[in-house]
Amino acid sequence: MATEPVRTQQERGPERPGRPDRPGPAEDAPSAVSTLTRVLRRPEVGAAVAAVAVFVFFSAMTRTFLTPGGVATWLDSAALFGIMAIAVALLMIGGEFDLSAGTMVGSTGLIVGILTTHSGVNVWLAVVLALMFAVLVGAGNGLLVMRTGLPSFIVTLGTFFVLQGLNLAVTKLLIGQVAVQGLDQVPGFYDVKWIFGSTVAVLGTVFQVSIAWWVGLTAVATWVLLRTRAGNWIFAVGGAQTSARQVGVPVLSTKVGLFMTTAAAGWLAGMLQLFRTSTVQASTGVGQEFIYIICAVVGGCLLTGGYGSAIGAALGALIYGMTYQGIVFAQWDNNWLKTFLGVMLLAAVLVNTYVRRRAEVSR
Repeated sequence: MATEPVRTQQERGPERPGRPDRPGPAEDAPSAVSTLTRVLRRPEVGAAVAAVAVFVFFSAMTRTFLTPGGVATWLDSAALFGIMAIAVALLMIGGEFDLSAGTMVGSTGLIVGILTTHSGVNVWLAVVLALMFAVLVGAGNGLLVMRTGLPSFIVTLGTFFVLQGLNLAVTKLLIGQVAVQGLDQVPGFYDVKWIFGSTVAVLGTVFQVSIAWWVGLTAVATWVLLRTRAGNWIFAVGGAQTSARQVGVPVLSTKVGLFMTTAAAGWLAGMLQLFRTSTVQASTGVGQEFIYIICAVVGGCLLTGGYGSAIGAALGALIYGMTYQGIVFAQWDNNWLKTFLGVMLLAAVLVNTYVRRRAEVSR
């Protein structure tokens, strides 16, 4: 379908569509905007500053944080959350939420675990079937949101409870317990583990392959957002859905595709955890969906859609990973982590709002 790309909110600045002070093409000319203002408009700026601050703080507070082993630990923690945060950020830029993302991590791991250890299904086939399940659930979420007009918050909250119940009830019904173990005894396990659970030794320190997945997905998502028509559509449907539809943007397929991407990311996170530990529990991933959203918001994504970046979400996950492991290295009470997350979320929203307003004033 031939479409004239909509001027994205990212390109226009973070103001909501339809506001009286919406800039015209002449006002948006690059020559009229200072370099500082263009930098401040980037959604990941605040997260980058915060990441540096957290890095310096824990480097000074603990001796372990900057050691090769310490770096590998907090990078791995950031990677597992960052993979999901990037997909959640894309969905948020498109104007939607997915509260079932965390549960999907456990669901896909359980599917592979049960099929291989109790039904004798080939491990490669089980991995593919789990991916198909995730994509179908994501498509179902997207179609329900678009066809019914219900908020994605409500639809995916329902999916969250459905998946959580299935993970517990079906797993216990089939194998008599709520955890699957012994996957490393399945033929072909170590062939798949090479992709999802291998490690690389660098300077005598072991780094998980999940870090490479995280960096690669950040690069791909950034390229899609900034260099492809699909990226322009994502910004358009999140910031100006009605206008986007009027100029021919495929709103339905774009949003459904974003839900499917988020679900597929849940599958990837599930495989990375499953083939690392060779075990999975029915409660795996439950509650982590809020951490993904926090990482995306800290990275500059607007809760109202149409603005954000994949790099910002990756930085938000990096902040979480450094903080989570920094608290452990410092031997502080880990219960303070949730308090820190709440403060960080509020601070990120306030700082992002302040920076955007300053950028608009100085336009």
